Amino acid sequence: MSPITRREFLGTVLAGAGGMWLQTVSEATQKPPLRSPTEQVALGKTGIKASFVGIGTGMRGWMRQSNHTRMGKEAFIALIRHAYERGINFFDTADLYGTHPFLREALKGIPRDKVVIQSKIWFAPHGLPEQVIDARRAIDRFRQELGTDYIDIVLLHCTTSPTWTEDLRPMREALEEARQKGLIRAHGTSCHSLPALKAAQESPWVQVQLARINHRGTAMDGSPQEIAALLRQMRAAGKGVTGMKVFGEGRFLSPQEREESLRFLLSQRCVDNCIIGFEQKEQIDETLGILQRLLTG
Repeated sequence: MSPITRREFLGTVLAGAGGMWLQTVSEATQKPPLRSPTEQVALGKTGIKASFVGIGTGMRGWMRQSNHTRMGKEAFIALIRHAYERGINFFDTADLYGTHPFLREALKGIPRDKVVIQSKIWFAPHGLPEQVIDARRAIDRFRQELGTDYIDIVLLHCTTSPTWTEDLRPMREALEEARQKGLIRAHGTSCHSLPALKAAQESPWVQVQLARINHRGTAMDGSPQEIAALLRQMRAAGKGVTGMKVFGEGRFLSPQEREESLRFLLSQRCVDNCIIGFEQKEQIDETLGILQRLLTG
């Protein structure tokens, strides 16, 4: 057996708030070590490759508004273009955020196969138009709003029930039909409870999982260690796993705390990539810089 490298060793060590421990070498080296924060990584067995760092467009998002829509189209477009120029090609949006038409404008002129678009469909009205519940109609509307023939990933948004896989069977079937038709490339869910996340782990329908993960357990569904272990199992089963709330939904205010969270994320080897709700170009640059230091230091 060849000696373990420094980068592989980084993947075995957890420097979290509760202490430090080692993972087994077999766990830590399941996937090739990350070399760059914008490296194109495989999302499970979907055949989709996306930058390790992606940008979310739904900070404080609800009722088709978010901080990203509130900044105005001009500022939004400048932010997305800066992210793309820095090597980020993974863009997360949702019906609830209202950013579909904003993203369409921001990506104009960029070849479609150079970007990965992830959106999310809400499964209950809560004041939104009734058509949102009809997944087939929603996918057609999403594609029109985004100005694209297909969407790379569509998730069921914010599942919380332990029985969501059965409760939302018609929507799951509609998304699988859309995948078979080439309207989407993969489907899955974003979970907002531990029971929902466990149900997603057991479901073969879930190809991509969006999960809350950071070193402090802020805005998460369980302890960092418990969630990280669950997500590692998902990755081992071939699901694509994307981390969110990496900076505690914007609560980690110091560069030091953000670095701690990124270090935790890398050391746990529990996600394929992550999305962060950057609102300023400087935030993008800072995060990419921290990650590059962690990967090469």
